[in-house]
Formats: sequence, C-alpha cells, structure tokens
Amino acid sequence: MNKSLLASNTVGWAGGRKPNASKPRLSGILLSAQTTLLVLLLSFNAYAEPRATGDLGLIIEREDGAALIVNTTEHKQLAKIAGLGDLSHASVVFSRDQRYAYVFGRDGGLSKIDLLLDKLEKRIVQAGNSIGGAISQDGKLVAVSNYQPGGVKVFAADTLALVADIPTDYAPGQRSKVVGLVDAPGQKFVFSLFDAGEIWTLDMQNPHQPALEKFKNIGKQPYDALISPDGRYYIAGLFGESGLALLDLWNTAAGVQRILPHFDKNDDKWPVYKMPHLEGWAMAGDWLFAPAIGKHEVWVINKRDWTLHKTIPVLGQPVFVMVRPDARQVWVNFALPNNNHLQLIDVKNLTVTNTLTPGKAALHMEFTPRGEQVWVALRDDNQVRVYDTATLREIARLPAQHPNGIFFSARAHKIGF
Repeated sequence: MNKSLLASNTVGWAGGRKPNASKPRLSGILLSAQTTLLVLLLSFNAYAEPRATGDLGLIIEREDGAALIVNTTEHKQLAKIAGLGDLSHASVVFSRDQRYAYVFGRDGGLSKIDLLLDKLEKRIVQAGNSIGGAISQDGKLVAVSNYQPGGVKVFAADTLALVADIPTDYAPGQRSKVVGLVDAPGQKFVFSLFDAGEIWTLDMQNPHQPALEKFKNIGKQPYDALISPDGRYYIAGLFGESGLALLDLWNTAAGVQRILPHFDKNDDKWPVYKMPHLEGWAMAGDWLFAPAIGKHEVWVINKRDWTLHKTIPVLGQPVFVMVRPDARQVWVNFALPNNNHLQLIDVKNLTVTNTLTPGKAALHMEFTPRGEQVWVALRDDNQVRVYDTATLREIARLPAQHPNGIFFSARAHKIGF
C-alpha cells in the first residue's frame, strides 16, 4: 500500500475535520480498494500453506487421461490435472527447479504441468505416436521420441516452442521408430532406432546447429535403453537378437560394444507378454541388473568387464528391475500372468529374499528419494500402495483410477530420468 496516500486520506480525521460527504474523493475509493486487497493478501498468507516442490510427484491415471499431484511425505493427493490425452503409455520428467512436470503421452501429446498452481500450463500434440522423452542437462530443452512419424523433436522448456526436428531416416523412404531416449552430460541426448538397429547421439550445445553422431549395426531391434547414473555408459537392450549394445560416451570413437551376444538362445525363450524396461535404477555398485527377455530371469552383469556374473531365477518375466536408492535391494515386477507379484533381490547375496502380492497389475514402482518407501501402482485395483522398504509393511493407500505410472520430482536431479 502507498503510505503517502494512506496518510493523506487520514489526516482530515486526525485534524478533526470530517470529509465532505457530498463530494466523494477518488483517493478514498482507491484507499478502500487497496485496504480490501491488503486484507485479502494477509488472509491468504495467514492460511495458505507453502508447498515444497521436492516433496511432490505425479501419478498417471491411464484411463482418465489425467495426472494426480501428490505429496510423498503426507501420502495424500493435492490435485488432479485432466485433459492430458492418451496416457496408455506415459512418462514424466521434471524441470530443474522441480516446479514443472512434462508429461509425454502416447498420442504425441506433450503437456507442461505447474505443480505449485495445480494447473495445466500448456499442451501441444507434436506427433502421431510418442514413446517418451527427456530434459536437457541445463533444463532448457525437452526432447520427445516418436514412433509416428519417427524421429526426435526438441522443444524449449519454458514455451514448448519447437527448437529442432530430427527425422530418423536410415534408408530411402524409411524412417525408424525411436526408443530409449535419455539425456546425457554435455547438453546431449542419446537414443536408439528400433527399425534401423542404430544408436544416435544428439548434441544440442548450439540449439541452432544440432550435431548428430550415428552408430550403425548395433544389433537387431533395440527396444529400450538406460544410461549409467554417472552419464558415461548408454546400454540398449536388443529384442531381435541376444545380448545388449553398449556405447561408452567418454570414448565414442571406439564404437558400440556388444554385451553377451551369444549367451541367450532363442529357443529357450517364452512368448513375450510385455516388453521389459531398462532404467537407470538398474545399476548397483559393480553390477548391472537386467531383465532377460522372454525368460524368468534377471541377469547380473559385471560392469568391470561386461561379462555375465550370474542369472537369478524369478517368478515370471521381469518388466522393471529397480535398484533401491541405497543399492541394497532390487525390486522386480512381472508381466502376465504374474503381474500381481513383486520380488526382492538382496544385492549383497544376489538371491531372491521376499515375494509380495500387493494386488492386481502391479505395473509400476517408484522409490522415495532416499529409498525408505516404495510406491506401487496397482492398475486393476484402482489404488497405489506405499510400503516401508525395510519392514515390507504397508503404510498407506491412495485411490487412483487405473494408475500406470508414478514419478517423483527428485528425478529432476538425476541423469537419465
């Protein structure tokens, strides 16, 4: 409030003179409006509770095309954001200040959500079929990987304006679907071409002149990928043949190395009911934990020489193989018909120690930043259950309509998330 205006409007009363009622003063009207505004602001500040962005997360509601903003400490829903399109396969990244969430939908939609104001800031449809995305090292660029028409598009994080369009043409008239898109140090993105069997790096240090490096013949049908927590190794899983493809981003001149190319036999595989996912969680100490496609196994790979150290039998076909943030446990969920179960692997002993049955279609898990809790999305039970990872006791439940993804804002400060 303007103090001089307030003083000029009150001095008449202090001097014993009453204002002229027949001649209303504009300053009096302004004073009344300002006083009302001040009261409203003081009331808001007195009763509104500040919200910390580091304690927030999103739960994707598959059928409703919506996302729930949640508080991860208080285990409660804060808001529901609707109008996000087809979220049958959705992923989320966060701005570096953790205020905004970027949701990638299956219909090519890219949505920017304000986690503080509980609103959809902006939504665009940038392609016909999208599989996910990543945010750059400096938080200024958001990249989206597309199935249809294929390729990668890069947008400004603040406005969602198009910055770069990278088509994945690998032969005349042929464009590949893109999978395994991750951010990497040096303002880079790395991704795989499913149809072409290639890995590309995209350098966006100069947004006006994107630079590509292409690695061909890396293996048949890379289906997903991860980047190591330090941003050095990019590893793509192969669906069309045995093994994995590894690119050392510190030494790209060495090309792509094949890991375990002859270990798996195709005739040993079962029908694949759901493609497994590779994520940055899957590394713990010297070990890489990888789901074996079409088999009831988790592979333990030695990071020192990229050889197979052990195979761990599990209940079914693994989908997510997730390492707890302290790297003490690995949590595994499964495709049909075992998708109502979870299994825990002890990293010290490399054995399965526990089997949980949280409910129907346990398709996604998310650890709190330090790993004391894990949130489990139960798509067909319309709820999320929260477990204490030390005692394995259930500590909370939240209703959600067909939840199929959980993403916490702590991802903002991790490479590859």
